Amino acid sequence: MADAKVIPFDDDRSRPRRRPGRPEEPSGAGTGGPAAVRALPGAREVPDEAPAAPGPVAEPGGEGAGRAGWERKLAGGLAFLRRRVTGEYEVDEFGYDAELTDQVLMSLLRPLYEKYFRVEVKGVENIPEKGGALIVANHSGTLPLDGLMMQVAVHDHHPAGRHLRLLAADLVFVLPVVNELARKAGHTLACAEDAERLLKAGEVVGVMPEGFKGIGKPFSERYKLQRFGRGGFVSTALRAGVPIVPCSIVGAEEIYPMIGNAKTLARLLGLPYVPVTPTFPWLGPLGMLPLPTKWTIQFGEPIPTDGYPPEAAEDPMLMFNLTDQVREQIQHTLYKLLVQRRSVFF
Repeated sequence: MADAKVIPFDDDRSRPRRRPGRPEEPSGAGTGGPAAVRALPGAREVPDEAPAAPGPVAEPGGEGAGRAGWERKLAGGLAFLRRRVTGEYEVDEFGYDAELTDQVLMSLLRPLYEKYFRVEVKGVENIPEKGGALIVANHSGTLPLDGLMMQVAVHDHHPAGRHLRLLAADLVFVLPVVNELARKAGHTLACAEDAERLLKAGEVVGVMPEGFKGIGKPFSERYKLQRFGRGGFVSTALRAGVPIVPCSIVGAEEIYPMIGNAKTLARLLGLPYVPVTPTFPWLGPLGMLPLPTKWTIQFGEPIPTDGYPPEAAEDPMLMFNLTDQVREQIQHTLYKLLVQRRSVFF
């Protein structure tokens, strides 16, 4: 199998846009009317305006159109498979595979996003249409499904169809299969160097500063933000000169209500925690099914950073103030969304 072509990360090419096709003009258009019929000897003369004999014309949206649509999808699928087998596809230096993400990974996540969690998105227009931006969100839910749902929200609802590149913990990149899928989907290690390179290249980057403290907190502390680390994400945004977009996610806290933590087993397995929920491990594999809660993802007003001097990234007081501002904005929005929601499941 041929190797995939690696493109430079700072490549300026954008994803091609789908444009609605223009209807084709009839073959006789612009010729001044229907062609004249020349009478042959002994033939009956037919007037020019006589209607053509009816034929089997496919109605729009009918069986013929449906068959053509399936044929196009089949052809597209076969072409996609050929490119995967021959290696005629592109990845960037981080391993991001835009074609696989658009056509396969997003398609797999979309039913969970639309039908199961029924995610409602607000304020997605606050993410810039071009250039770098850092999205900072709360983290919860025992398993990191909130990051994946946020990625689908940006991909499917942003007017410019932007991609979200998530910064993930080390554990993601040591797990078999998960490591490969994360790289293909555009995620990378949560380190300042990678984040800064992505932002300066004009990418939308997502970070969840609570880390395992947020995703593994007990159910009794739901929607209470944990520490945001040392404000490293603010320093990265300042160095890249990109806006910070606070993001609040409601609904993820209840998918796996964590009522306990098997700490001894977690130490033996080298995991940050082993959750105990009302369904896991009591129901076995069935207990790993998340509860079908109703989600809301709201992107807040961006906080600009391009007005600060270059040395501002080294100012601890400024980093503390901006970190606190982002955290308070997310927490305030969480409380507001909780007051507005009618039910956990509806």
